[in-house]
This record gives sequence, structure tokens and C-alpha cells, in this order.
Amino acid sequence: MMATPCEVWFYHLERSGLDQVLPELLEKTLARGWKAVVRAREPERVEHLDSWLWSYRDESFLPHAPADEPGAARQPVLLTTAFDNQNAADALFLVDGAEPGELEPYERCIVLFDGRDETQLAVARSQWSALKAKGHPASYWKQQARGWEKQA
Repeated sequence: MMATPCEVWFYHLERSGLDQVLPELLEKTLARGWKAVVRAREPERVEHLDSWLWSYRDESFLPHAPADEPGAARQPVLLTTAFDNQNAADALFLVDGAEPGELEPYERCIVLFDGRDETQLAVARSQWSALKAKGHPASYWKQQARGWEKQA
């Protein structure tokens, strides 16, 4: 029996930036009982997210760590630029145009891109085409005034 292909959800950010959207999506992921990997292109983004996820909201705690810290495999949310799935995550988050790599280990891949950035838009379009061609079910979510709306 073939494994179900990883679903890919594209989130087109227009009204809020990554710093506002990512923690909310990570909280929903953890609430499902899933673990997550957040893959960025640059180590600087990993450092930024590491400090941001500690402080984005006073009343909440989002357990996470960069992949190069001891005990990374036990973390519910792992921040990395690497392609491995050290913490056996169910969800992969791609930010800043990070490459998906192999999606077999994941249930869902979430591609977050800034709709106001032409480079990120172009990367997201090419990832959409490539992942659809590989047989991954893909959906496109656009940020509206009342929240996220599935467009495709």
C-alpha cells in the first residue's frame, strides 16, 4: 500500500508578516499533537525566530530550539536550515523560499511566503508547480480581512 503523499499548503501573507503568522500556525500544529520543523534559508532567520518565539506573546510558551542545540530530537518545534527531520516532525514549515527537499517523512508541508516580495512570490509559484507535478495535493490560502481563505 502506498503512503499518502504529503499535503502542501501555501500561505500567501499579505496583511501580516511571518512573525505574526508563524507562531499561530505552530500553536495549531502542536495542538494537533504534531511536531514541526521550521526550515529557513539563512542561519540569521533561525536565530531571529529562536528569540522571537520566546517573546512573541507574554502569556504563551512555544517550546522550540535550533537544530544545532543538544536534545534537538526531543523538541516539539525545531528551527533549522538543514534537510533532515531530527525530531520526527509531522509538519514542515518553509520560510523565506527554503527548499522543500524530500517530503515523505511529513504529513503536511506549509509554505509561507510574503505576497509583497516578488522573489518570494516567484519561488512559491515554482514550488507550487514542482510539487503538484510530483503528485502532492496542494492548496493555496490567502489572507483576507476575516482570516485565511482557501483559494485553490
